[in-house]
Amino acid sequence: MGHVQKRLLSTASRFTTVSTAGIPNFPPKESFIVESDVPRPSFDPELWASLQPAPSSALSAFAHRAGLDSILKSDDDIRQACTHPSFVDIWRQNYPKDKRIPKSNAQLSTLGNSLMGLFAMEYLTTKYPYLPTRVQKAALTAHVGPNTCASVAQELGADPLLRWHRTPTTSTGSKVLHSDALASIPRSITALIYKKHSLPSARQFVHSYFLSRQVDIRSMLKFLDPKKALKEMVAKFGREPPKSRLLKETGRFSNSPVFVVGIYSGAEKIGEGFGSSLKMAEFRAAEDALQRVFLTAQPDHLMQLPTSTFPAGLGDVFRTDATPEASEFRAPDMVISELTYASSGSSKVAPIGRRTPPRFT
Repeated sequence: MGHVQKRLLSTASRFTTVSTAGIPNFPPKESFIVESDVPRPSFDPELWASLQPAPSSALSAFAHRAGLDSILKSDDDIRQACTHPSFVDIWRQNYPKDKRIPKSNAQLSTLGNSLMGLFAMEYLTTKYPYLPTRVQKAALTAHVGPNTCASVAQELGADPLLRWHRTPTTSTGSKVLHSDALASIPRSITALIYKKHSLPSARQFVHSYFLSRQVDIRSMLKFLDPKKALKEMVAKFGREPPKSRLLKETGRFSNSPVFVVGIYSGAEKIGEGFGSSLKMAEFRAAEDALQRVFLTAQPDHLMQLPTSTFPAGLGDVFRTDATPEASEFRAPDMVISELTYASSGSSKVAPIGRRTPPRFT
């Protein structure tokens, strides 16, 4: 056995998805060509191993591990969900005469990305009605962004099933990295669940694997001048101007003083903060008051998402009798969550009017 054949066996053994039992001619005939007879290396075992299809046992195990064995019953669907479009180009280069071109997840990934964005945005809008738009976008990326999708794919064990090829940046497209290709698998699975079963089932998959994760939204709220932002927000909701009051203090003339400042709107305390100086304590109290409004969360048992009106199975989504919940759904009242602070007055936010102001809880 020559050097190329030994390298083939050692490399192929590291790829758990390459089943030697299902390959009739192993090693392939290209590995027996002497490298001195051709101007380039006659055989690349790593490339050959990456071009081999995943065995059915690995695909079936992945479906059962993800809890989708009752929906994704066909191995071809799972194989397509794990095939990135960059793999099709390298397949055509190595097998130009083979007409059995593998199906990629290009369309499935696009559809799944839109569905995941829909489910995440309606959840965040219903859960946090006063959250600013920029923070909503940041929370959306944290829940269903590319890094999160790649992490979920690795947790599901989809990394060995991924078929892709690293592509540099070109004039017609951007580069393809391993994390980008891996992120396409959960998106494609979401689209397959939507096509094979129903939209509520796809929403349940996204809620179970993505929206159930704990994301620190508090750290996404940043204010250059929280006192000014709080003043404009209180005026927008028709409340009395905020005033700072010193609640407690200790060690004023020592090396480590501590001050506790509260911010009041009329007789109601809307924020509290501490610090080693009065300015720091007032800064933190204003931040606390803003966070109490923006992070006001709707209880889970009172949340009703718009997609709950869709039928539980395949059918016409425009039928009024598609689901019993359709007649019971009530759209929540729209709230104004944006600030005119740091917008140079270009936002033109209308006053709240008669709407119910938020409670500082």
